[in-house]
Amino acid sequence: MQPPPATPPGTPSTSLEPMDLVFRSSGVVLVVLMLLVFASVLVWFIWFLKVTQLSRLRSKNLAFEREAQAVEHTSDLLVLARRHGDAPGGRVVIELGKRRSGKRASKDYLTAIAKRTLASEQQRATVLMPTLASIASASPFIGLFGTVWGIMDAFLRIGLEKSASLPVVAPAIGEALIATAFGLVAAIPATVGYNYVDKRIADLFEEMAASTEAWVAIFTEEDSGEAVSLRRAGFPAAGGG
Repeated sequence: MQPPPATPPGTPSTSLEPMDLVFRSSGVVLVVLMLLVFASVLVWFIWFLKVTQLSRLRSKNLAFEREAQAVEHTSDLLVLARRHGDAPGGRVVIELGKRRSGKRASKDYLTAIAKRTLASEQQRATVLMPTLASIASASPFIGLFGTVWGIMDAFLRIGLEKSASLPVVAPAIGEALIATAFGLVAAIPATVGYNYVDKRIADLFEEMAASTEAWVAIFTEEDSGEAVSLRRAGFPAAGGG
């Protein structure tokens, strides 16, 4: 049995294995692939960080709200909030206590303070989310740029070799298409991760917004001379989410 003929020196390899295409890439296509690999790794890193952060915030806030259900006076609520200073709800209550400063404050004023503090907490929770959104939207276009460049390279090779045979065009076309594939590999997890994390952030702060009304109520009612428990103020039962 005769062995397969040896490939003449200088003839381009026609292997279309994905990893072969990646390692054989050069120039602009190689830079595009490196950017997309970095973006893909960054997506999973951000996803892990955000899920961990939100799980921690949710558990700490739930612990604070469970203990706050039995509180009837602002002094007790502030003591509890200081003990749970790493919970978003605890920080909202602490800010309410600071702004009241021992004086009677209107409900509208306290509500505005609570909303502003909630907005600050939400900004803290959404750190790195714009990066995730940017990767989701930009990665397909970066991959498409690599594809266009690879196709241009294929046409240049056809012109230089005066031939459109497979050994001439396959490597360049393969590099072009692998760039698009890498763009999708980065963009799809980024899109799914962004939607998942964004929904969890929205759920957390919707629950906190409902609880904030009760925290404002306990401050304003006590200022009016009437002690009120958070349960009476309409505080939602903890553990429901």
